[in-house]
Amino acid sequence: MPSLSPTSPSVLPSAARQGRAAVLCGLAGWVPPRVVTNEELSRRLDTSDAWIRTRTGIGQRHFVEPGQATSDVAVEAGRLALRSAGTDAVDAVVVATTTPDRPCPATAPVVAARLGLDGAAAFDISAVCTGFVYGLASAAGLIAAGVAGRVLLIGADTYSSIVDPDDRTNAIIFGDGAGAVVLRAGGPEEPGAVGHFDLGSDGANEEMIMVAAGGSRQRTSPGEASREERHFSMRGKEVFRHAVTRMTASARNTLALADHKAEDVDHFVPHQANLRILRSVAENLGLPMDHCVSNVESVGNTGAASIPLALADAAARGAIRPGDNVLLTAFGGGLTWGSCFLTWPALAQPGLPHDQGEELAS
Repeated sequence: MPSLSPTSPSVLPSAARQGRAAVLCGLAGWVPPRVVTNEELSRRLDTSDAWIRTRTGIGQRHFVEPGQATSDVAVEAGRLALRSAGTDAVDAVVVATTTPDRPCPATAPVVAARLGLDGAAAFDISAVCTGFVYGLASAAGLIAAGVAGRVLLIGADTYSSIVDPDDRTNAIIFGDGAGAVVLRAGGPEEPGAVGHFDLGSDGANEEMIMVAAGGSRQRTSPGEASREERHFSMRGKEVFRHAVTRMTASARNTLALADHKAEDVDHFVPHQANLRILRSVAENLGLPMDHCVSNVESVGNTGAASIPLALADAAARGAIRPGDNVLLTAFGGGLTWGSCFLTWPALAQPGLPHDQGEELAS
């Protein structure tokens, strides 16, 4: 499937050109209190802190406690994002996740109900680590079409529930968490307006990132699923190559749509896959690493939550300021990829991740 790029004949007029845009007005991130360090993993896996840091840039990650689910972390981030936006009502709730509470029903209606958003439209998006960018485009579409005036978008994943804890390759990479934004209807020229997107997919390579069991393909096949099939699998070397190539091309397409060049980018916020991928994409785009926003060292790869968590962390530290140009890009299973460009708005203090000292559970 081709990307929605400036040269694609199927591209529809963007929200920005239709006079009604989705504007970012609230932001928050939340990670579970439980910290899992590299040293802890090294005590049961054949690895070390130095080995993990050298290959991934990750020093620790957060895991939910037994019995906690994706909806629990999504609710925490969603509550804080609503507080940041100064509102207690939205017209739609979108949850981007690879780890829904159940195969059926979707997780978003449960999250909406727990947040007191009774009657709001609610649905999930499954695009793995690209889920938040796909969610931004979906939320922008709802607002541009006049279906919703405000949308709460949450990227939430609990990878500890699907990664085999004895899988030395993947257990060191992934963590749990949620990040959320509130989008409101506004003008296309306002700071915070989102409207320049590049999205794409390649289903021919679905097996590159996969949980094989649990869906209709496995359940309608004879025999029991193996332990390997029930857990997350990823072909790391191939994923690295595809991620760098796709994220680089998608980011360039988005800059072209926004009529900007790489030198106009103040902050580059890629999906926090691992530090090597982040560096490679930034280098390909000609962006210095001090323009690259990253918190992968402290939270690991949190899937659909990674971009909003990184944004919340940077905004809370004052690293991103109103008027700055921000470029987002992501790559995930499917295969999927996507990018978005926006000018940063003035926001109320973002909700802070748990490990930054604020007690978030209320």
